[in-house]
Amino acid sequence: MPSELRHWVDRGQSYPLVRLAGVLDEHTTAPVRSTLLAELADQPEAVLVDVTELRVSHPGSVAVLRDVLDETRDWPGSHLALCGAADVSVWRPSGWPVWPDPAGAVAALGPPDPERRLSLDLEPAVGAARRSREMITEACARWEQPGLAGNACIVATEMVNNVVAHVGTPMRVLLALHGETMSIGVRDRSAVVPTFGGPVAPTSYGGRGLLLIDSVSARWGHLRLDDGKVVWACLEADHDLSRSLATGMTDPVPG
Repeated sequence: MPSELRHWVDRGQSYPLVRLAGVLDEHTTAPVRSTLLAELADQPEAVLVDVTELRVSHPGSVAVLRDVLDETRDWPGSHLALCGAADVSVWRPSGWPVWPDPAGAVAALGPPDPERRLSLDLEPAVGAARRSREMITEACARWEQPGLAGNACIVATEMVNNVVAHVGTPMRVLLALHGETMSIGVRDRSAVVPTFGGPVAPTSYGGRGLLLIDSVSARWGHLRLDDGKVVWACLEADHDLSRSLATGMTDPVPG
């Protein structure tokens, strides 16, 4: 008989609280991963997971939490915390901090700062990249990070234009400031992930979008989801390539 796993998300808390109940074993690790990545994909500052009613049938099953931690270490940059563990030693291999209850985790994390995280839902239409640049430019001015605006607009333009030209699904642009680092992500509904083989030959046609992103980003990657993916990049203020690459920042021409 398949193991039973139930989950529900309480978004009425300071941070999303995912409650897991049932059995964590080789049959239920996949839905646990899917549930957590679905919450993390929208870049909350933190996600809390209540395991009070979750039983671990085998110690190796906890590795799914370590995998989620590793997959999302750079994007979306959310803090992760477990709550309600009766035996802390069982959960220690996950690498997650463990708190007796959600209140203790929230007290340690401090209050959220929603002003440092923005999102914009867009349709795959001409003008989508321009709207993303407008959000970024305004946010960088408000956050007093004008030095990040140029490269951030380059990254967003390439990511959004890729969805418009090749994916054709609605998308969500995600922007967040983490100290001196800015993260940008575009979530779409395609499972096809980007591949990058390095510099493109001068005589080749296309393929320069990822080269631009790689050139101006400190790091970039993607996050696979059950219903699509997030392509993300992290920018740091010491990159100065935006002036030389800005000429590549164009929108698609209406057909």
